[in-house]
Amino acid sequence: MSPDELVYLGFIAASIPVGFLFRYLSPPVKQGAALLVGLTVAIATCRIHTLHSLITILGTWITIKLNWRSAPAISLGWTFLYLLFFRLAESFGLPKPTPFSNAIQLILTLKMVSLANEVKSFHLEKKNEVSSFSKSPVVGVLPREPSLYDVISYSYCYVGIMTGPFFRYQTYVDWLQQPSPLSLPGREPCLLRLRMVPVYGALFLAVNSVFPLAYVRTDEFLEHNFFFRFFYMIAVFFVFRMRFYSAWCGAEAGCISAGLGCYPEGAQSKPGGGPTVPYSPDPDTPVQYDFKTIQNIDCYNTDFCVKVRHGMRYWNMTVQWWLHNYIYPNAPFRAYALRAGWTMLISAYWHGLHVGYYLSFLTIPLCIAAESAMEASVRSRLGPRGQSAFDWVHWFLKMRAYDYMCMGFVLLRADDTINYWSSIYFSIHLVALACILLGRVLKGGRRERKGASEGVSEGQKMEEKSREEQEVVKPKAE
Repeated sequence: MSPDELVYLGFIAASIPVGFLFRYLSPPVKQGAALLVGLTVAIATCRIHTLHSLITILGTWITIKLNWRSAPAISLGWTFLYLLFFRLAESFGLPKPTPFSNAIQLILTLKMVSLANEVKSFHLEKKNEVSSFSKSPVVGVLPREPSLYDVISYSYCYVGIMTGPFFRYQTYVDWLQQPSPLSLPGREPCLLRLRMVPVYGALFLAVNSVFPLAYVRTDEFLEHNFFFRFFYMIAVFFVFRMRFYSAWCGAEAGCISAGLGCYPEGAQSKPGGGPTVPYSPDPDTPVQYDFKTIQNIDCYNTDFCVKVRHGMRYWNMTVQWWLHNYIYPNAPFRAYALRAGWTMLISAYWHGLHVGYYLSFLTIPLCIAAESAMEASVRSRLGPRGQSAFDWVHWFLKMRAYDYMCMGFVLLRADDTINYWSSIYFSIHLVALACILLGRVLKGGRRERKGASEGVSEGQKMEEKSREEQEVVKPKAE
């Protein structure tokens, strides 16, 4: 493991016992202590680069204060433009930001855009309450507009400051104002989330030692046959998954120990978004709680869901919620494929400027189009057993598609990504294009047969109608 990875591991490990201590604090003390710990971590790991995050926060706060109506769009433009400046800092004669400052900046960007949207919703609902003389039933609306201290406290809250998961400002407020945090579940769900982390960590170390990513960039790698080169991406993506499974499960455990994102099951919480329906637990009934609000990974469904589009839902789930609610609805296109492509483009930009991100993310819409074409033209014609076999093949191809796209995500450089993809003859791109073409051909043939059958049935109806008319006319003639 690299020194940076050891620092991340140490932060995650420390945040779990620290989280249990925060359950004993009153709301004001909890807010100040979480800010102090988070700011200390930021300064210790980012040093002078902490100013980047502070400038981002102040710029967003000023935007909200000056024009809350336009704040969501302006904050998105501001934070994303600052991301560009942040990543090109060396071009402006500034020192290169550390990986830790990059991690903090990524999470902060999500928080600031979400905050601007939440403040706008607060003002709109407040105006609605004034005009309708009734309290708004909308779930997740802020009780008041946050102050600058509130915004800074939310931004530098130690929980997930470098590792995620993303959570809304409302989730943060609910955490501060929990009436009896010590009575909320903590130990058992925390251990449940951590139980597989040693396994994930061991698999990461073992497989990574046998299949190092750096080997792909060597000339010796290209001397191996196609099957070895193809299998290598499977091993790389496995290492990639184990690494993030370990980190995200550990980060979620840090949230659970602190009680962040703990809501009654009746609230029907969504990862990233929080409660979706009003909830008022019956005082005479034991309340069951969950931590779905801060769930960032569903390891089982990531591996075993059938479709490419579903795999995205179970990976980095809080960020997927953010993209679905703040980017996808505001895409400058109406068609689903174009909206999906736009969302993937924004996601790639958020991750970084490396071309590998864009090559990987923009392959996703192609794979989704391929699986949609095959489902409509092939799966829909099969019986239950045929559909089951189709789904197994679909799952296999989905995993290979993610293996393929992962290589761009980890190799980063355009030439390294293209060189690897060309070494396996752009196989996944070709399979996707073939599926789309086959789907259109089969769909076209199905349309022709459908039209022909409709024509035959229509002709039969006309003949029957003609015979009926003749039978009616015949007696009159007689």
